[in-house]
Amino acid sequence: MISAGVKEVKNKLSQFLARVKGGEEVVITERGKPIARIVREQGADKSIRTALGPLVRKGMVVLPGRGVLKEDLRPIEVPGKSVSAMVAEDRR
Repeated sequence: MISAGVKEVKNKLSQFLARVKGGEEVVITERGKPIARIVREQGADKSIRTALGPLVRKGMVVLPGRGVLKEDLRPIEVPGKSVSAMVAEDRR
C-alpha cells in the first residue's frame, strides 16, 4: 500500500494509476490523515462482450452483429435550436 498527499497525487496521477493497474493500493492523505483510497477496479480487463454477457443471456441487451461503420451514421434532424446555439446562449 502506498500513501501520498493530495498535492503529490495531483502532480503524479498517471504514475499512481499505473501502480494501481499493477495491483497496488494508494491511500490519499490530507495533512497526514487518510481521506480516500484508489484501488484497481474488479473486472477491469474484461471485454465489453464479456461484461455484458449476463444481460445478453437475460435478454436485456442485444449486441450488434457487426461493428458500426462511420458511413452508416446519419445526423438526425430535430426541431428547435442547435445544441451549439443553446450552449453559446447559456454561456452568455
